[in-house]
Amino acid sequence: MGFLKRIILVGGCLLCLSAPGWAQVLDRIIAVVNDDIITLYEFNTAFEPYLKNIESTYPGKDKEQFIRQTREAFLQRMVDNILIEQEAKRTGISATVKDEDVMNVLQDMLDRQKISMQDFLKKIAREGGSLESVKKDIRSQLIRMRILRREVKDKVIVTEDEIGAYYNKHRSEYEGKESVRIKQLMLPFPANADNNTKEKIKHEAEMLRERVIKGEPFDLLVAKYSKGPAVDQGGDVGFIEKGVIIPEVEAVAFSLPLDKLSPVIVSDMGVHIIQVIDKRGAGLKPIAEVREEIRSKIEEEKLENKFEEWIASVRSKSHIEFRL
Repeated sequence: MGFLKRIILVGGCLLCLSAPGWAQVLDRIIAVVNDDIITLYEFNTAFEPYLKNIESTYPGKDKEQFIRQTREAFLQRMVDNILIEQEAKRTGISATVKDEDVMNVLQDMLDRQKISMQDFLKKIAREGGSLESVKKDIRSQLIRMRILRREVKDKVIVTEDEIGAYYNKHRSEYEGKESVRIKQLMLPFPANADNNTKEKIKHEAEMLRERVIKGEPFDLLVAKYSKGPAVDQGGDVGFIEKGVIIPEVEAVAFSLPLDKLSPVIVSDMGVHIIQVIDKRGAGLKPIAEVREEIRSKIEEEKLENKFEEWIASVRSKSHIEFRL
């Protein structure tokens, strides 16, 4: 997931997720961020899919400690998003986002999902939402992206010398066996599952794949539904060489074009949907072939560092109080 997308993920979750089953718990303020607050209900709504995946997939004995640490990190991310929006308002960035910009983003989303505005309005009405709440969320994301671009992204420069130095230092990454880097959404078969159960799980995977094709973020669906590895990383299991992964998955992974979504793959373990996000061939790739890839990696690292510097400065000037 790219830097800007990862920063705004929490905001996007608030639009996509339904209320948790335990929303009746008495609401209260759990964080104060200058003149804004975060309530327990808001936090639980956003955090629910991550909690469900930890509960069902985390193998360690220290699960409760891991959940506590994850909750604290998630709340900090929500606080940072509020700080970003406050800075955007203070600097006038918020005023640059017009209603026309918001509607263009919404229309583009509907076009990609092949849904008419009329059908979309009916859908959100059935789910208890409103057009204004959707527009508000899109506006918030646009504001965050613009302030981050001005304060962080536009100040990052990658030189040719840096690209050459990175290539020489990481030559082993561009040579060796053929390998692919994949993201995976996996739904395992229960022990002793019969054919009907397997067909139902396969059908569920087909529906999830269709949602991705219509425009929903693959990373978010992984976070909500996958029972496989690397859920917190959007299913990114890293580079895999031939002969390491399940044969059925390997056969598709090494023939799938870059960034394309696989069909639903059935193995003895369950069903899989994968996306190949990077490839390495045997032998050393020339620097001309990997220049833009290296530039992106260096830029991503610089973005992370620059953002941490900037948000730390914003935090130091703000009144932040945690009550979780």
